[in-house]
Parts: sequence; structure tokens; C-alpha cells
Amino acid sequence: MMSQNYIEQKVWQSGAPESNGIVAEEETTSSGQVLNSKEASVYIYLPEVKKEKMTAVLICPGGGYGRQAMKHEGHDVAKWLASKGVVGVVLKYSLPNGHSEIPLRDAQEAMRLIRRQSSEWGIDSAKVGVCGFSAGGHLASTLGTHFDISSRPDFLILFYPVVSMKKGVTHAGSRDNLLGSTPTEEKIAQYSNEDRVTPLVPPTLLILADDDKAVKPQNSIDFYSALKRVGVPASMYIFPSGGHGFGFNTTFVYHESMKQLLGAWLNSKMVQK
Repeated sequence: MMSQNYIEQKVWQSGAPESNGIVAEEETTSSGQVLNSKEASVYIYLPEVKKEKMTAVLICPGGGYGRQAMKHEGHDVAKWLASKGVVGVVLKYSLPNGHSEIPLRDAQEAMRLIRRQSSEWGIDSAKVGVCGFSAGGHLASTLGTHFDISSRPDFLILFYPVVSMKKGVTHAGSRDNLLGSTPTEEKIAQYSNEDRVTPLVPPTLLILADDDKAVKPQNSIDFYSALKRVGVPASMYIFPSGGHGFGFNTTFVYHESMKQLLGAWLNSKMVQK
């Protein structure tokens, strides 16, 4: 798939506990989009200079819960992290296809897998965060607000995330793919993560563009406000332009600035505790 060396591993060694109902064959487009994903895998990028007690980041690509942008919101991110001495772990999660619990279950198990193998990969099991883009940002924020002790991330990095499932705020395609076309109020409430914030949610960084027309900045702003209400450390960078989905594309005008800010935040005492 990629020229960069990585370790590929299935998330569920004995097979996924539930089918998402997708029967079409998985395929990867020329632009790196993965379609019809129904079996979760992780791709582990280790730094060339391996150290002890490294930070790791589980990366959840976006794609409206209908596909996954595995290149510029996945592998490219992991390569950059590895170049900075951080273990990048790309998650190819099973698409929900209306089975709302499936992506979260994959992300939770991926977190447990990283911690189980932390000694082998040189990872500090208390420095494992999650990064998500768009709908992958919804998955990451769901992981950060719906967790048990074994799957709680130590920090969140959310790029232009879908956070809410409420009409008028959410991204309609992501909501339909996750919850179905006629979700119950209970399901909408369950996955509107701005309302699921408690003091146990980990420190969070949000990155987005002011002119995002696909996923309203209100998603990020509401999540940031909820974090501050309960005293969770949080930072938010809103770039003047860039629209939606810039990820690690070098064409994003603020690409270098974004990497500097992200790197500084990762190196902060907030994360490197």
C-alpha cells in the first residue's frame, strides 16, 4: 500500500465480534481512499531512532463514515509523527453502515492493542493519544468521551471534527452513515459528544479552518466550551482559510505553521507527562 515501512496488524485477531453488513469488496482508490472497510487493522510507524517510553498516537482518518482518507489523514500523518520520535498508528476501522457501535469498538480495541504491545514497540502506555479528522474526529472524540480504563486515550487531537449528531450542527452524511437515516433521539444524544464531556476527558487540541463549509466550526467550538466548563486543558487553533479536509496535504497554505503548532503541543508538558 505504501512505500514507508510499517507493521500491519489486525485489531481483532479472531475476527470482528460483529459484521457491519457490507458485502462489497474492500478497495483502495488512486487517491488513497479506502472503500467498504469491514475488518479493522492498524499500521504502526516506528521512529528510525527507537527510544524507550515513546508517545504514541492512534490516527482515525475521515471520510464521512462512508470511506476513509487513509493517505493525507492517515499514513502521511503517521510518517510525520515517526520523524518526530512519536509512534504513529493508523487505524483502518470498519465502517458503521448504520451499526453505530462498530467504529468505537474498533478504536477501543486498537487502544488496548497498543497498550498490550507497548513494551515491544517502546511505547509509554500512559502516553497513548488519539487523533481524528472530520468523521474520524467524531470517532476520536467518541473514544475520548465513551471509554473504560483500558481504552481511555491520554490526549485528543481533533482536526475539523464532526462532534455533534444534532441537526443544524452535524455533518448529515456522517450522521446518516453512523446512525442511519432515522436515528432515535437517544442515539443522537449518545453520539453528540459535546454533551458527553466530563472532567475525565483527556487534554484536547482542536485544529480547523474558519471557512469550513462541510463541517461547521461550531462542532469544535462547542466541544472546546464543554471542556473548559469542566476544567479540561484544551487548545484550539482556527486558521483563516483552508476549508475542510486539508489534513497533511502540503497544499494547505498553513501546512508548515500547523505542523509547528501540533509539534509544540505534543512536546508540551500537557502531553509529555
